[in-house]
Amino acid sequence: MKEVGMINGQIDSALNRQGHMDLMMVVDAGFPCPDHVELIDIALSEGVPEILDVLAELNKVHSVEKIVIARETQDHNPTYFGKASKAFGDDVEIEVIPHSEFKERSQGVKTIVRTGDFTAWGNVMLVSGAGDRWRIEKK
Repeated sequence: MKEVGMINGQIDSALNRQGHMDLMMVVDAGFPCPDHVELIDIALSEGVPEILDVLAELNKVHSVEKIVIARETQDHNPTYFGKASKAFGDDVEIEVIPHSEFKERSQGVKTIVRTGDFTAWGNVMLVSGAGDRWRIEKK
């Protein structure tokens, strides 16, 4: 029985299938998820779990090189934006795009994790990174 790391089997499986530059989203309760994209629905009730909680757990096991967040998040929820943009550390690139483009890009993600969060424009797109385990002979 797995008792450490990501214990949600569906999320663990999705993470194992992520390669460099693949996309995963963690979204609020109302995000319009495309039918052809794998959806892992972990929403339990209003606010449970929150997106930031999921990002904190993903940070323990997933290498991310860029976070994509809607401009509307930055404009309307700046405190949340600050927390979400730092969820994987200070060295992770942040890309801010219009919410309409964010929804368009959702068509190309491998997996969407839907939460019970009701933070307006709280959705986060994660670009999988190579992490610090990769050996490079010369820089």
